[in-house]
Amino acid sequence: MTLIPPLVDLSLRAQVAQMVVVRASGYLYDRQIQYPTWEPPQNTLKRWIKDWGVGGVILLGGSAVEVAERCRQLQSWATIPLLLAADIEEGVGQRFSGATQFPPPAALGAIAQKNRERAIDLAREMGAYTAAEALAIGLNWVLAPVVDVNNNPANPVINVRAFGEEPDIVSVLATAFIQGARDYPVLTTAKHFPGHGDTATDSHLELPVIPHDRDRLQAIEWPPFVAAIAAGVDAVMSAHVHLPALDAARPATLSPPILTGILRQEMGFRGLIVTDALVMGAIANTYGTAEAAVKAVEAGADILLMPLDPPAAIEAVVAAVESGRIPPERIRDSVARIQAAKARLQPLGLQLDYFQTTPALEVATAIAQDSLERAGPALQPVTSGVNCLIVDDALHASFLKRTCPALTLPPTGGFDQRVVIDQQTPLTMIAGFPKAPTLVQVFSRGNPFRGKAGLSAPAIATLERLHAQNQLAGLVVYGSPYAYRELAQHLHPDVPRVFSYGHDSIAQALALAYLLKVS
Repeated sequence: MTLIPPLVDLSLRAQVAQMVVVRASGYLYDRQIQYPTWEPPQNTLKRWIKDWGVGGVILLGGSAVEVAERCRQLQSWATIPLLLAADIEEGVGQRFSGATQFPPPAALGAIAQKNRERAIDLAREMGAYTAAEALAIGLNWVLAPVVDVNNNPANPVINVRAFGEEPDIVSVLATAFIQGARDYPVLTTAKHFPGHGDTATDSHLELPVIPHDRDRLQAIEWPPFVAAIAAGVDAVMSAHVHLPALDAARPATLSPPILTGILRQEMGFRGLIVTDALVMGAIANTYGTAEAAVKAVEAGADILLMPLDPPAAIEAVVAAVESGRIPPERIRDSVARIQAAKARLQPLGLQLDYFQTTPALEVATAIAQDSLERAGPALQPVTSGVNCLIVDDALHASFLKRTCPALTLPPTGGFDQRVVIDQQTPLTMIAGFPKAPTLVQVFSRGNPFRGKAGLSAPAIATLERLHAQNQLAGLVVYGSPYAYRELAQHLHPDVPRVFSYGHDSIAQALALAYLLKVS
């Protein structure tokens, strides 16, 4: 157990600082920072930890080994051990190279439709390996699982991050993931309460409005949260959504009736309530740093995640307590919960042999294989064909490394010409597409900040042209089952096609092995 000094003995400002988790780059050097608006330079980050005493850091970017050193560095700056978190819903490798990446949780939901017990076993193992690898690099807070019920195909922000579209499947798979992770001294997080599954608006950009009444929420959105709480989940993350039936004036993150009334009192949740990132447009655009922090604490949040200006957030909450707006006991209650959570943690230190172990990779492969969808005959070899890759942004397609199967396997079937289409491709260029048999590989899933799910205009124009000219030799869709279903219904039954939930090399190799009949 980690020995934590009594946090209630701290000054008011130091107690409030323990409620703040800041964003930082997982890379070690300032010149490597990827998101300068959110990720502070080294000296600023060090000041927030050493002088202000923030309670934790959420990390993104870097290799697993580099992040291990980063975690050691951050803890060395802290007087009180830090919560070190990451959004690793698809395994540590989702955010930090070198560790294991699993297919999106929706893949497990697809398996559960055919074999529920198999899916539960895989979800439990995925949770365990995610927690083990997190601990091995110094992370102690897994911001997963997503327990939203994704019942809106147009959802741009949840999508395949959810285990599925049915409350019972989401409940049992989330429970299994949490149980697997809880074998290790790390925290788990159910998100996003009171439900972000039925939205078509990206809360990173603006505030979604959900019109459902309480009966609908109790039937569909809330059962997975109840199940996660029963499974012992350590934290619940709020959703930046507005539900007028529950609170006419405020979004859920800033709503006392939702966070305190429903989650804390009615559902009996005793762990940490953490806001979703306060820099997201749904909150920041209207409330700003200071007022958002104060209102979130008033609502019942214990952790303020990613305020744009952490010192300003701390000062605002302190001022609210000193003015009588927030009762002192509201802060003490949160600090007591933070103390209890930190006491459960236990650092492991860098363990290189934890990364991409054979059993972990076998689980990742099994999830990808068992969730694969196939239709039509094998793809026929051609003399000279086109390998057309459709992506959101070619400059940020990390899954298309030089040696990845999506690039190296199609030439074995004669698809040796390469065309890449992304959302920036001018529509005029599509008119000059090569006139040859074409294998199309579509990489599409809901991604934050895109503002919508589904294919871009250049992608749609490309597929329409190929279909009209009878050039489409075969289709692979990676990521969104909704995009795949939409495309498949327009295809001739004899067009070979495959769908995989994953984007990574494992997913590519499995999908193309089926389509090209290679070993």
